[in-house]
Amino acid sequence: MPIPPTGLAPDAVLTALRSFKGLDLDWQAGRVFAYVYQPDDAAAAVVKDAYLLYLTENCLDPTTFPSVGKLEHDVVAMVAHLLQGDDQVAGNVTSGGTESILLAVKTARDYAQAQRPHITQPEMVLSRTAHAAFHKAAHYLGVKPVVVGFDPVTFQADVDAMAAAITPNTILLVASAPCYSQGVVDPVPAIAALAQERGLLCHVDACVGGIHLSFLRKLGRAVGAFDFSVPGVTSLSVDMHKYGYAAKGASVILYRDSSLRRFQIFSSTDTTAYTIINPTALSSRSGGPLAGAWAILNYLGEDGYKEIVETVQAATERLIAGVEGIDGLRVLGQPAMSMFSFASDTINVYQLADAMRRRNWYLQPQFSTPTSPRNLHISMTYGVAHNVDALLADLAACVDEVRAEPPLDTDFIAAAAAALAEDPSPDAIAGLMGAVGLQPGELPQEMALINELLDALPDAVANEILIDFFNAL
Repeated sequence: MPIPPTGLAPDAVLTALRSFKGLDLDWQAGRVFAYVYQPDDAAAAVVKDAYLLYLTENCLDPTTFPSVGKLEHDVVAMVAHLLQGDDQVAGNVTSGGTESILLAVKTARDYAQAQRPHITQPEMVLSRTAHAAFHKAAHYLGVKPVVVGFDPVTFQADVDAMAAAITPNTILLVASAPCYSQGVVDPVPAIAALAQERGLLCHVDACVGGIHLSFLRKLGRAVGAFDFSVPGVTSLSVDMHKYGYAAKGASVILYRDSSLRRFQIFSSTDTTAYTIINPTALSSRSGGPLAGAWAILNYLGEDGYKEIVETVQAATERLIAGVEGIDGLRVLGQPAMSMFSFASDTINVYQLADAMRRRNWYLQPQFSTPTSPRNLHISMTYGVAHNVDALLADLAACVDEVRAEPPLDTDFIAAAAAALAEDPSPDAIAGLMGAVGLQPGELPQEMALINELLDALPDAVANEILIDFFNAL
């Protein structure tokens, strides 16, 4: 596809862009219960204006743009205070939770290289409920992920299993507050105490929970300790673009003090070019997300956040009760905030997700593990809180629809999975992808059969299929 030989008029450009969005689900109607975290229109407008005001300013060099340094300092300080950190806490604004987690793992690795240089294969211990960003960080950074089990009833990390998994190569323990999948907060004090006892760093992934849980606590709700109030917690990741309601591209990574944060920073005077000093993974980055985060913190203030959190939590509790009231559905674990998942022993939840999608709702399918069932995830946010009753009505109707549908051909799935596990060749993968409706270069419309197959395959094989599919898009 070549660049147009003659430029288009502004109206034509924008018309084309709007047309591309025609296939997207309408998140503005409040029917997408994942991915989008939207405040009210007035707050969204403030964030947008602030973002555009700093669209071109580059965070790469605060000596050229001192204002971006001021914005970052303020955002880090406000979030650190909310997370009960003292004046010694240091941190940075990043592009998202994944970058914050990558930096936490990189810092732990480099700290270990300085303190324990004999370690040649560093390891981190984490529950299977921890976010995939830790596995991505391990893959990128040469750190071995040692994955342990979780309580199949509460979905909390198994602290005894974590203790047993520690070896002389362990550099980091991971806790979630909460885990994204079920919205469950790990026993952070116990994990942090274990880290202290063994002389290890402890990172708490509070990307989704840092803001919401902190304001729940301020509202008088019982919230388990998870932040810098817990001795032994050495770093925290907190996303502003999730329950902080900032624009996409804003997370915060925090360390208990700057002596640890030092291992995050990269500097280079080794080329013929200008000096590079990067506290985060990126070099050039727009000041827009940073300005949006600063704007929403100052626009809402504590009172505004409390109002949002109260509304969202009340809607979550109504929705959980409503899901539990639908015959055949059950909520998993003990959700601590405004995200949860539910499973079914009587219907196929992947078919249920497709049925809801046909009614323009999006619920997020999640695969099974040896100790947990397949399930659907829901993130309740301010932008969807008004739709609880409508969602429950359609959910109940779709459960009845799925009960009346022919079941998926599980014999075919089992046979295909077994065959592919024995012969994961590119030809075999391509043939099976076609059989379940995955065509190269095309996005599928129905996902139940595809999810059924991916769930049945070993993780390593399923990952190869997904890589091949996305590589062909």
